[in-house]
Amino acid sequence: MTLIATPVPTPVELQITLTQAATRGDAKSLPYAGEVTPREAHQLQEAGAKIIDVRYGFEHEYVGRIHGSSLVPWKIYPEGTTNPKFIEQLSAVASPDNIVLLLCRSGVRSHAASIAAAAAGYTKAYNIIGGFEGDLDTNGHRGNVNGWRHNGLPWVQS
Repeated sequence: MTLIATPVPTPVELQITLTQAATRGDAKSLPYAGEVTPREAHQLQEAGAKIIDVRYGFEHEYVGRIHGSSLVPWKIYPEGTTNPKFIEQLSAVASPDNIVLLLCRSGVRSHAASIAAAAAGYTKAYNIIGGFEGDLDTNGHRGNVNGWRHNGLPWVQS
């Protein structure tokens, strides 16, 4: 796998990225700040944004994770119910003033988590399009269509 070097964006580039993310969000009438691509998320992380991984703990540990991300599960395993302490746990790793980039396997759980974060006052909550593994391809496999890993961005695995 070839890793892509992503330089820290300038303030102007950062604003352009956030404007594009907001435009994507507005086009879908999202109740949170917007959507970022994995490459944009990586650039924003390099500029100080916080990546919040909302997957189950075992996914974060064994499937792979983004270095520097914080694990705040959206759902409780194995019940599959919403984590009642999600906002409390989120506030332990990020303040409502931070740019928070929410990530799951494909972007579905992180969409729901972004809605909850925005409702709790996180005005700079963004969903990462395609998540960590991406959408299913025609053979039912992830990692071939979109997502963090598909884009060759840095990640680690236990």
